[in-house]
Amino acid sequence: MRVTRVEAMVTESAVALRPRKARLGDLLLEHKVISQEQLETALGDQRKSGRRLGRVLIENGYLTEDALLEFLSRQLKIPHVDLRRYTFLPDIVRLIPEAYARRFRAVALREEDGALLVGLADPIDIFAHDEIARLVQRPLKIAVVKEADLLKALDVVYRRTEEISGLAAELEQELSAYDIDLGMGPAAAEGTNDAPVVKLLQTIFEDAIQVNASDIHIEPDEAAVRVRFRIDGELRVQTTADRKIAQALVSRLKLMAALDISERRLPQDGRCQVRFRDTVIDVRMSTVPVQYGESVAMRLLNQSNGILELDRLGMPADLLIRLRAMIHQPHGLVLVTGPTGSGKTTTLYGALKELNATSAKLLTVEDPVEYRLPGVNQVQVNSKIDLTFARVLRAFLRQDPDILLIGEMRDTETVEIGLRAAMTGHLVLSSLHTHDAISSALRLMDMGAEPYLVAASLRGVVAQRLVRRVCESCAEPVAATAVEAALFARELGPDVAVTLRRGRGCAFCQQTGFRGRAGIYELLEIDETLMFALQSRNPEAFQRAALAQPQYRRLRAEALTQAARGVTTSEEALRAVYGIG
Repeated sequence: MRVTRVEAMVTESAVALRPRKARLGDLLLEHKVISQEQLETALGDQRKSGRRLGRVLIENGYLTEDALLEFLSRQLKIPHVDLRRYTFLPDIVRLIPEAYARRFRAVALREEDGALLVGLADPIDIFAHDEIARLVQRPLKIAVVKEADLLKALDVVYRRTEEISGLAAELEQELSAYDIDLGMGPAAAEGTNDAPVVKLLQTIFEDAIQVNASDIHIEPDEAAVRVRFRIDGELRVQTTADRKIAQALVSRLKLMAALDISERRLPQDGRCQVRFRDTVIDVRMSTVPVQYGESVAMRLLNQSNGILELDRLGMPADLLIRLRAMIHQPHGLVLVTGPTGSGKTTTLYGALKELNATSAKLLTVEDPVEYRLPGVNQVQVNSKIDLTFARVLRAFLRQDPDILLIGEMRDTETVEIGLRAAMTGHLVLSSLHTHDAISSALRLMDMGAEPYLVAASLRGVVAQRLVRRVCESCAEPVAATAVEAALFARELGPDVAVTLRRGRGCAFCQQTGFRGRAGIYELLEIDETLMFALQSRNPEAFQRAALAQPQYRRLRAEALTQAARGVTTSEEALRAVYGIG
């Protein structure tokens, strides 16, 4: 096989810049970073697990990842790049195809002195160096990067925005070639090829999963169809395309969820599963007829992550202890309250997971069943056959249950049955749509429940919200304004320590300054004073007694505490609690 002069020159340069062949264990031993005994133990663990030696050494606690990276940078005379602070260039990044970047744990950073600077999690991997140099046809310079940051970066930099736009255009051309009138129904499109639709939807799902979107919205307008993702509670436009492709997308999604593709006049609900790498995602789908077609909303539930345990929800330690004591009582009603999207279901499932034992019978009635829990009998309501919350609850009470979960207190009958079940020896967990814990008990009476029932059955109420976290990759300290300082002093006291932070925007947070969410909580326990106020139907006395509880802390105080600690911003804290800011 002939080798061109250019290829020879590239190969020659690549060899010149190639990292020297060295074994990590020998390097660390030579410089007394680890002992011979530690190396032998790690090598034995490596043979069993197949993981990289560096990863084994870190997991065994022989050295930290930062110490290892600094050591490699110093010994190999290569830079250590912090990807959390790095601004990626899309054209440079894509010089290495995604499959190779993930395989070799590599990311292209920039062009430097005629060579390509590549960040590697394992900078002494000669094979990775040679393969990438051959792939990009240019000499390489190597930098060492943290593997965890690299994997996050790959999810960010290999977004599929351009691919989605290209596939949408391809589908539009496909439909134009067949000259289909989308208003004539799916039968008109029988001759079209499904491949562009399938590829487009697959790419949309993959992109949504990579950026940890909770929802996908497909919305037809007069001239275009818009695809939006909800990320950290906020909707962001992913792409827009010609409205011509909208019905093809909707029809394919309906087929996936086993819905009626010929019915476009009525709303429909369904569910399906999609897989991406090792991730299994449950998709809850809702279609609604709108002016220019059908709008589709899909909730993505990552089944691979499992259900969060209570101590991983981020509750303050004292509040968690009180909540645990409450749910381990043999009977009574415990409510979790907040607006839609505030994490109520996650908290309820966390409690249910903790209570799930072979010695207890657990029954749930939900609309819909979001997560499957082994060992728990779960029922999804179905109004079409009159399988309502109240009807299922009446049947449940004949099933000898210990613990009941009611997805939501929706009507008077459900409230009354739930309260009577709690009063007659069952632990009942449920949710309610109210703004805070204090108004929840009063709302039950507004829904028609007898005051004595509420007073005798209700044990406590958790109110919660989710706030966006300041992005750790681009967070920087900021000084409090005079207004903020006054607000913190009034709500938290004059001596509270305030450490405000704000994200300046980076690739990891898509320039928003926020990445991920944190929960804020308040817990109201029903004591004798509150029970008496409920029985007396005295809302003012109930509120005064609740606020006088020494352990009760209002949502706004917790939200501002998170802001004072730099977890979120003061604007975000106020937005979460009051809907302003």
